[in-house]
Formats: sequence, C-alpha cells, structure tokens
Amino acid sequence: MSVEPIILQQLPTDLSKDRLPQHVAVIMDGNGRWAKNQGKPRIIGHQKGVDVLKDLLRCCKDWGIPALTAYAFSTENWGRPHGEVQFLMTLFERVLRRELQEMKAENVKIRFVGNLQDLPASLRQEIDRSMEDTKNNQGIQFTVATNYGGRHEIIQACQAIATKVEQGYLKSSEINEGVFEQYLYTQGIPHPDLLIRTSGEMRISNFLLWQIAYAEIYVTPALWPDFNREEFHQALITYQKRDRRFGKVK
Repeated sequence: MSVEPIILQQLPTDLSKDRLPQHVAVIMDGNGRWAKNQGKPRIIGHQKGVDVLKDLLRCCKDWGIPALTAYAFSTENWGRPHGEVQFLMTLFERVLRRELQEMKAENVKIRFVGNLQDLPASLRQEIDRSMEDTKNNQGIQFTVATNYGGRHEIIQACQAIATKVEQGYLKSSEINEGVFEQYLYTQGIPHPDLLIRTSGEMRISNFLLWQIAYAEIYVTPALWPDFNREEFHQALITYQKRDRRFGKVK
C-alpha cells in the first residue's frame, strides 16, 4: 500500500521565519520530459504543471512568502510545435477563467509581465481582467512571465529611455539604475531573493536577467510536475544556509 506524502501546511520548524526570501522566482522546466517518462503526451505534463504552480502559490501564502514569479512562456517558446503552443495559450486562458474567483478570494494580486501584445486577443482579455480584478488585493504578489525574454525587456527599456532623451524629457546624465528600472516590465516589483530551476538544467534561459543579479540560485533535478512542498522546503533550507554578502565582506 502506498503512503500518501505529508502536505506541509505550516512553515517547517527547521526554517527561520525571519530569514525567508521575500520573493521567489521559478523556472518551471521538465513538463514534457515528465509526460514522456509517464508514456503520456506532453500536454499532460503542462496540465500537471499548472496544479504544481497553484500549490506552490498557496504554499508561499501559507508560509509567509509575499511574492512569487513564474516563468510561464518565453519568447523562445514560440519555436515549439504549433499544436503545443496553441494548447498552452488555451490552457493559460482556461486556467485564468477557472481560478480567478478563488485567487480574488485568497487576496492574490496577479500581474503579467512580457510582450503581451503578441498573445491571442482572447487570452489578453482574460489577462487584463485578472489584473484589473485583483489590482487592489494586498496578499501575495503573483507575477506570471508570459511571452517574456530578459534581453527583449532590456532592449525595450533602452529604446524607451532613448526616446525620452531625444524628446528632451530626460538627460543622459540622469540615467541610473532607479531610472532604468522604471522602464522594465517588472517596474515596482522587488527583485527575487531566490531563483529555483527544476529539471537539473544549469542555465537561467533569458529569465529576469537584470532582476536576479544577486538572487540565490537553486537547481533541483526534480522535473516541475514532481516539485512539491517538500522540494520547496529543501530549496528554502539551502537558501537559509547561504551567506548573502552582496559583494561585501562582513
């Protein structure tokens, strides 16, 4: 008889509440490989991945972590098979419609970042509605990076700043990190303290290139559909063992 895994509702006692990351970002990798290992179509892995993300969001809420950012769809993901891309767009739209009321009730503030104009019109409509309906929520900040690429984000920020300089609204000498961040997709969102990547791949895949400059990086061999609260627990244990000096010497 199989033993059901223990669901960690409360913050585990071996974690310090005062040393939790205030913002966790996740690269959700391995859905397709997980499905292949199960002898199932890739889309089944994506469906399972949505359930894992939903539980991670609730786990952050349960454990007192105020912000979560998920890498849902990159600018490079358009190169995947057409049928898979279409399924993902439909899945995003369906999940938003299905989960919005519950997220509103749980005081989740939803924000989408990326080049949203290239997404299907019906999906953009659901994205706009979800952000509008939750904009005044004061609970966990849930950011979804969709059609997102870190290089593109930086380039469009540079273009916007260059336009301001050309128009005389900004002097080149006034450009600093604070000004630059005002033109990023993530303007107003604190930088991640912890970046988690599943599937064992040792790369950041064009994700939050500016924002993760001093994030602690944790890579697990677990495929995303297998990433549960115990896996997250282990990531946080590792994070709390890190000595975060930000380039300084204590």
